[in-house]
Amino acid sequence: MKSLGLWLGSPWRRSAVAGVAGAVPMVTFPAPALWWLAPVALVPWILLARGAPTARRALYDGWCGGFGLVLAVHHWLLPSLHVFTFVIAALLGALWAPWGLLIRRFLGGSPSPGRVGAALLVLPSGWLMVELVRSWQGLGGPWGMLGASQWQVGPALRLASVGGIWLLSFLLVAVNVAVAALIAVRASRVPAVAGLVVTAAVTSAAWAWAPRPEVDERVAVAVVQPGIVAGADSADRRFDRGERLTRALVGREVELVVWGESSVGFDLVDRPDLARRLAALSRETRAEILVNVDARRSDRPGIYKSSVLVGPDGPTGDRYDKMRLVPFGEYVPARALLGWATSVGKAAGEDRERGTEQVVMEGGGGLRIGPMVCFESAFPDMSRALAEDGADVLVAQSATSTFQRTWAPEQHASLAALRAAETGRPMVHATLTGVSAVYGPDGARVGSPLGTDASAGRVHEVPLADGVTPYVRLGAWPVTLALLVLACWAVAEGVRTVRLRRNGPEPLVPPVRTARGWPARPGR
Repeated sequence: MKSLGLWLGSPWRRSAVAGVAGAVPMVTFPAPALWWLAPVALVPWILLARGAPTARRALYDGWCGGFGLVLAVHHWLLPSLHVFTFVIAALLGALWAPWGLLIRRFLGGSPSPGRVGAALLVLPSGWLMVELVRSWQGLGGPWGMLGASQWQVGPALRLASVGGIWLLSFLLVAVNVAVAALIAVRASRVPAVAGLVVTAAVTSAAWAWAPRPEVDERVAVAVVQPGIVAGADSADRRFDRGERLTRALVGREVELVVWGESSVGFDLVDRPDLARRLAALSRETRAEILVNVDARRSDRPGIYKSSVLVGPDGPTGDRYDKMRLVPFGEYVPARALLGWATSVGKAAGEDRERGTEQVVMEGGGGLRIGPMVCFESAFPDMSRALAEDGADVLVAQSATSTFQRTWAPEQHASLAALRAAETGRPMVHATLTGVSAVYGPDGARVGSPLGTDASAGRVHEVPLADGVTPYVRLGAWPVTLALLVLACWAVAEGVRTVRLRRNGPEPLVPPVRTARGWPARPGR
């Protein structure tokens, strides 16, 4: 241990170790999907920051760990953004700097049982604040939140219906803190074990109390995935392939057909021939078709990505314009300042325009559809709003064509399981090139997904559920709890500081030596 401490004495080596420690949670997400490592994935990072020799070094440990985490979970952006990926990781990684300081404050040195007990609340609360801030779409959105690693764990999905992904992240960090305390702080093993027991008890109670979605009927929904289409005329050829795959569904008694993001590359007003072909498909399949138009609008300036519902008579008038755009992928933040990103990577040459409100579409058969586009499925508040507005089924239209043969397609598809479990509404994740998947109202997968090598149409019997989950009713209450915990701690720290200043330090009085050389008490 002493030699390890000497080796970590180099600031550069320590920063590198912090970056690697912060990257460990990456393996808990798809494609590796080692979800069972999540309860200990933060332990190396916590142990490192706990042993920081100074508060400043703890800040750096938090920052470097955050840099490693952001870079790891977004590594698939490197071919598109190149060096700018490191810039983004460095900026976002700074959000974890205060968290590193909190670790040292509560677990550094020989913490008392009370400090360890407080750490089990304060450190998860601090982590949640970081996830809350970085969830702002201007900072890249909530991709890679720790709780999302549990997308295929049934009990975790039940908990998501109670407190959303926020509750999962809070509990996972609490377990990591308890494990770190068990390893490093022998004198505080009792509160660490107690913390694990309490966490398990709270988790079990929430799991038992969480209402199960009551399935009352099923609806046949088809996902059409054309696969990779390249070339200068790719928009026309992609439409042709989607049309052919949809026509193959004739006779399957489908109620809704879903195409992926940018499945139509032309405005349907400017191209009435495409609108007529879609209407003919709707008549032949006896199903409405939800397409996604990525084109310059004829009725207003700019390029929009829009979900458009088409029936047997053409577009029904239901349209949703994407609201939350992908930074650098669909627009460049502060383009006057950061426009150089287009010269070093595949950043958007022209900004897409934003929609102004979410829309619940009314299908002809009474099915209420809540559309989202691409990485909007990462935002729990958007799916919650659609469920509140009465959506029967959530739909995310996506295109991960740029990131084939990376972990991005599988990770993106997994987010739909969380959104379904949180809202108690089934979710369809339809893409151009995979992974396309469908999840029931409990977050369990329905049927088999379409992988990145597939070009097909697949019908799923999607279960519909009634009722409202606690998360839809109460919202992100774990975030409110975390804010209260941090506020209480800040008040306690403020009171403690005032008392120390008021009382002042005890005077340092040198001992008085007697004739025999023994120290005597002052005044004797």
